[in-house]
Amino acid sequence: MIYATATVPVNPQGALPLTRSQAFAGLVLKARDARLFLPEGFCTRCEVVEEGRTHIVREATIAGTDVREIIAFEPDSKVTFFQAGGPREGAIVNELFEDADGALHLRFYGYLGLRGKTPNGPEEAAEQAMLDGDRGYRSALLSTLDRTRSLLAEGRL
Repeated sequence: MIYATATVPVNPQGALPLTRSQAFAGLVLKARDARLFLPEGFCTRCEVVEEGRTHIVREATIAGTDVREIIAFEPDSKVTFFQAGGPREGAIVNELFEDADGALHLRFYGYLGLRGKTPNGPEEAAEQAMLDGDRGYRSALLSTLDRTRSLLAEGRL
C-alpha cells in the first residue's frame, strides 16, 4: 500500500491571501475540472457525469490514463477523491485546517493501492517515491493554491 501526506500553508508570506472559503472553492473547482489546474495537456478530459448534494462522479483522462472518481465534499473543510476506476484504488483527501496559531493550512493525505499490481511491490514503491518527491503531492498543493489565487485575481472564483 501507498501512504502519502503533505501539508502546506495556504497563505505564505508575500502571497495574495485566501480565505478558507476561497481556498475551498478552488478545491471544488479543481475537482470539477482538473484541466484548469494541471499543466497544459496533462489532463485532456474531465467531465462530471453524476452530481449529488454532497458529491460528484468525475471521469477524466490524466497523463494518458482514464480514471473514474467519486468526489465527496465537506463544505469549507475537505474534498475526498475515491478512486472508483483507473490504475489506483483507495482515497485521496485534501483538507483545510487551522494550526495552533490559527494559520490556515492545506493537507493532502492518501492511502492507495495499484490495481493488478503486487501489494508493496516495485510498482507501488515507485509510486510512493513519486508521491513523496519534488513533483508529488506537495507540489500539487502549492500549484493548486497558486492557480486558485490566479483565478481569484481574474474574477473567475
